[in-house]
Amino acid sequence: MSSDAGGTVAWFDPVSGIAGDMALGALLDAGADLEYVTEQLQTLGVDGWQLGAERVQRNELAATRAVVDAPEAHHHRRWRHIRELLGGAPLEDRVRGRALAAFEALAVAEGRVHGVAPDEVHFHEVGALDAIVDIVGVCAALESLGVDEVACGPVAVGKGTIHAAHGVLPNPPPAVSYLLAGHPVVGVDIDMELTTPTGAAIVAALASQFGPVPPMTLTSVGFGAGTRDLPGRPNVTGVLIGTAAAADGSASPDSESGESGESIERAKPGRPAAAPRSAMSAVTGADVTEELVELATNLDDVSGELLGHAIDELLAAGALDAWAVPIVMKLGRPAHTLMTLCNAGDVTRLGDVMARLTGTLGLRARTVVRTALERHVSTVHVDGQAIRVKHGPHRSKPEWSDVVAAARALGRTPADVAREASAS
Repeated sequence: MSSDAGGTVAWFDPVSGIAGDMALGALLDAGADLEYVTEQLQTLGVDGWQLGAERVQRNELAATRAVVDAPEAHHHRRWRHIRELLGGAPLEDRVRGRALAAFEALAVAEGRVHGVAPDEVHFHEVGALDAIVDIVGVCAALESLGVDEVACGPVAVGKGTIHAAHGVLPNPPPAVSYLLAGHPVVGVDIDMELTTPTGAAIVAALASQFGPVPPMTLTSVGFGAGTRDLPGRPNVTGVLIGTAAAADGSASPDSESGESGESIERAKPGRPAAAPRSAMSAVTGADVTEELVELATNLDDVSGELLGHAIDELLAAGALDAWAVPIVMKLGRPAHTLMTLCNAGDVTRLGDVMARLTGTLGLRARTVVRTALERHVSTVHVDGQAIRVKHGPHRSKPEWSDVVAAARALGRTPADVAREASAS
């Protein structure tokens, strides 16, 4: 990332694709001020639109849907008209600059598709008022959150064909392919338009880096909902907002520390400072409190062997923890709840693993707060066998896998080896 340490980063996770309204919904879900976004849009001096937000669920994952009501489908603007509209409006400088960059990228891509100069491109549905609201709204939401740099993960695209204003087009649409040239994409076996030209233009023009989550201290998380559910995956675009880490991973020099040890965000131009959020990676002494996501699904038709295998696979796939709890479901049926604890950026990927391994038809997700107490690891030896021991503030415990391996090598029982390792 080119962002200096202490700058605010927004990393989009288009694991189910991205559209303008999905990106806007994700930013609103992450804490962008809807009133500020609306005020910026009103400076355009264009009537006939309304913007709202609603909480929805997409495959059991709670998300925010940006609701844009702008029935101006008959008005097809050219790029030069949109450039004049944005240039003449009293927008915040970064809002205007980002919106112009996104529309310019879109104009160049559409021009290549239709073989015309960018200034002469008729944007059709992407030039209608709803898409202008989407793009300017996203740029205003980024400004509301004080975002200095934008990054993006690999972009999911569908397959087959789609119906557009120009007729039947391949999926992904040609404009999307041109916009995402040189950037990582992931094909999904779904006959739907997952990434729209508007969504592709936003990340292609604004993201300075494509790839994994850049080093940051996470401050908020958001999920923006698409208009309908997808088979086997939540139809959402995720976003992580955080403070860019220094090159050595140290805390940002631009943040101040309160008595509680929380990072206090400085005010960004044009908006008040955000209140400290103790559930967001707050550090108290050597203990760490962080906000995570707990995924769960109820299963009454899988065996114990399948449950055990699913737990092992989830942990191997990067889950922070995974476990099963016995329950009783309707009609007195014995069952289990399979649960996974993970970072927000891994929700969709690990949800896919859970669904694939268990055949479940639905997942639940909720935000939880975990406090990890101070700990360190040392190594002891029992009859020449190395065993790691984890030390917490209240107890020490040998690593069980090392205990079992040592017991096998020595021909002793694990309990005996564990006792001697603990005594050491």
